[in-house]
This record gives sequence, C-alpha cells and structure tokens, in this order.
Amino acid sequence: MSELFGNEAFWVVALKGLIVFVFLVVYTLFNIWFERRVVARMQHRIGPNVHGKFGLLQSLADGVKLALKEDLVVKAADKVVYIAAPIIATIPAFMAWSVIPFGPEVKIPFTDTTTPLQLTDFPVAVLYILAVTSIGIYGIVLAGWASGSIYALLGGMRSSAQMISYEVAMGLAFVPVFIYAGSMSTSEIVAAQADTWYFLPLFPSFVIYVIAMVGETNRAPFDLPEAEGELVGGFHTEYSSLKFALFFLAEYVNMVTVSALATTLFLGGWRAPFGLAQINDGYFNTGYWPVLWFFLKTLAFIFFFVWLRGTLPRMRYDQFMEFGWKRLIPISLVWIIAVGFIRKLDQEGMIDRQTLIWVAVGLGVILLLTSFWPAKKEPEPDPEPEPEFDAFAGGYPVPPMPGQQTNKKDEHV
Repeated sequence: MSELFGNEAFWVVALKGLIVFVFLVVYTLFNIWFERRVVARMQHRIGPNVHGKFGLLQSLADGVKLALKEDLVVKAADKVVYIAAPIIATIPAFMAWSVIPFGPEVKIPFTDTTTPLQLTDFPVAVLYILAVTSIGIYGIVLAGWASGSIYALLGGMRSSAQMISYEVAMGLAFVPVFIYAGSMSTSEIVAAQADTWYFLPLFPSFVIYVIAMVGETNRAPFDLPEAEGELVGGFHTEYSSLKFALFFLAEYVNMVTVSALATTLFLGGWRAPFGLAQINDGYFNTGYWPVLWFFLKTLAFIFFFVWLRGTLPRMRYDQFMEFGWKRLIPISLVWIIAVGFIRKLDQEGMIDRQTLIWVAVGLGVILLLTSFWPAKKEPEPDPEPEPEFDAFAGGYPVPPMPGQQTNKKDEHV
C-alpha cells in the first residue's frame, strides 16, 4: 500500500474525487447506450441511431427529458422519507469507488506531483465496500415503504431479502481472495496478482461472485424487486422525474461498482492482459495504460449483464431464494475450507500451482453444472375423489359437468 495515501495535498484528493465522479456519470450514460445497442442487436432491432453519432447522445437526451418532466409526490407518501430515499440509494454507490484502484502511481500532467490512480486505500478496503454498498438497500426499502403503495412496499421487501441473501454469498466469495493475498487492501490484492490472476486458482469463488453480483444489483434474471409483470415497477413505482433518475443512476453505478470489484479481486485489477504485460519490461503496466485495461475489463462484465438480460427469463422468487441459501452459501463454505487446506499444501510445497489451477477450474465447472441441475420433484398426492353430483339439488334437473358423477337414484329418473 502506497505511503502517499493520507499524505497528499487537498487539491490532489479533490481532483481525483472529481475525476471519479465525472467518470461514473459519463460511464453510466455510455452503459445505457451500450445496453440498448447490444440488446437491439440480439433481437435484430436497430436501437439508438439518432441524437449524435451512432445515437451516442441518446442517454443524455433521456436524462434531460427526465429532468424536465413534472415531479409528482403521491398524497399517501411520507414526504421526507419519500424524497430522501433516492438520495440514500445513490450516495453509497459513489462512495464505494473511493478505494477502487485505476492504476499505479503516475505523474499528474503539467505538474511534478506523483499520485496513485486511486482516491485512497486502507487495510480493510474491501470490507468498506461491502459496508457502504449495503447501506444503499435502505434507500430502496424506504422508497417502497414511504410511497404508500402496496406494490412499492412488496418491491422494497423483496429487494431487502434478495440483497441480504446474496450479500452473504458475495462476502464468502471474498474470503479465499483474502487468504491468498494476505490482505483486504484493494491495492495490495492487485499487487498480489502480478504473476497469476486469481480467477484461475480461485475459479469457484469467481463463479459464485459473478452470480451473487447479478442478484445484488437487481438485474435480470434476478430483477424480482422491479418485476413489472407482478409489481408494476417495484419499489420505484410511485417515483418520477429526477427522483426516478437517481434510482436509475444508482442501479447503473452499482453495476459498474461490482464489475470493478470483480476486476480488482479476480482479473488482476488494472494490470495488462497476459502477453501485453511481458512486452518491453512491463511497459503496458506503467503510466496511464492501466486505465485502459481497467476500463475494458469492467466493460466485459457490463456486456455480461446485458447478455443475461437479453437471453434469460426472470426466475421465480422461491427458486431464486432457494438457490442463494441452499446452494451458493453451502458451496461457498465448503470451498473456503478447501482453499485453506490447499493453501497450506501450497505453502508446504506439496502441490504445484498448475495442479491447483486445474483443480479449481474443475470445481468451478462442477459448480456451474450443478446450478442447472433440475430440482427433485416431490410425488404429487393422489387426487381425492369428487363427491357425487346431485342433478336435482336446486329443484331443477342440471346436467353434470365433465368428470362429475351423478347419484345412482338420478340415473333411473
């Protein structure tokens, strides 16, 4: 961890904070356009093609439209909580980026100041991300409760149960990374992956995290809190204008946050891909080149989010919760024990790194296959025999419905 953290000039910290904020806002606008274009291509549609080259300004036009729409507040709402909820949901999404590393130490252009491409860092940075992002759920729950609508309340309750369930699996997926890196600092975890990215030796943890991050961000096929077919729109049903835009912004920033965290913990962070990292004594791991690799890796995860949305149907709520509690969490606990045992063998020199990678990849493939394994169906009970049909019960003869049996006395009439 760099000694510059906590000892930099105020203007340097303010400049980096402003850059992170602008990056997230612009990246969100790009991701909305990117999602529309990719889904349109999957469904053989055109997608955004006006408002700028290739429709790149379509997201900006939508933002302006939301800002100019009438801001409504429903009569049954608790106005203070109703207005505060989208703010509570949005701020933690930005705060999590304070410990995400974009690159190594660089020199700020036109100055002699050297700074790491990271706002700050400390020994428990990953736990800080988990703590901050979990606060965002309060905004969603309060939005559902304060709206005065049963649909919004159900969406908020679904979201709280969903995020709590899958945050447990997400946190357990981090434990093997901590064991291998020997630290919870994001910059030190990236430094520990100089030789091997952790998605290879910790492939089951990578698979568990990727599944959990989709559930954590309420994205399809896990978008149950916003299920428009069941809940009209979920927790933000009664929101409009800028307050709705804040929820929209928080969702897309959270997508980028979990993608950046996956990049940091499992894909080497800002480090160049294999092959490029060895060119010219690691030239592509110096200067501002790492920002490009970091952006491309996070974009790959964003494409994964979009791909899931364009291909998979929404899960049933009971299936979704059962999958989290009965499969992901037990598998994570067993894998943590196995990682501790394997790590000890690795330190004692009783197992080589190549064998470890193959074992991890094999277990990860088994985990993927078991997730698609159909559940055992319980035998259906024998149907109870229907009571005999009395054709003259109402005083008039009535013909029986298909499958009904008439009384014996009626058959002779």
